[in-house]
Amino acid sequence: QVQLVDSGGGLVQAGGSLRLSCAASGRTFTTYVMGWFRQAPGKEREFVAAIRWSGGSTSYADSAKGRFIISRDNAKNTGYLQMNNLKPEDTAVYYCAARRTVIIMRDPGTYDYWGQGTQVTVSS
Repeated sequence: QVQLVDSGGGLVQAGGSLRLSCAASGRTFTTYVMGWFRQAPGKEREFVAAIRWSGGSTSYADSAKGRFIISRDNAKNTGYLQMNNLKPEDTAVYYCAARRTVIIMRDPGTYDYWGQGTQVTVSS
């Protein structure tokens, strides 16, 4: 069993930056993939980025490429999403998630564990 606690959201002006964190406990992440998803009001949950915990391979949604960076700290069992040049359309609740394989997937239905979510609001 894995417990995820995500944090780091807040209110920021357009062009600003935030760093989200996802702290994992219960088991190590060595054979997992960690992903970040977001959900805006009235919209479906969508993929943002994912990282293979062992090896560090990454995948990004087109909306995140060039602005967001996903990373992990093995020693702290914590993942991060650095978000730069934020836009109002990035406003959403952001969730970290983990799946028990090494295959990166973009479908939220394939993830086994979820954080509680952290609100990101970008003002124009």
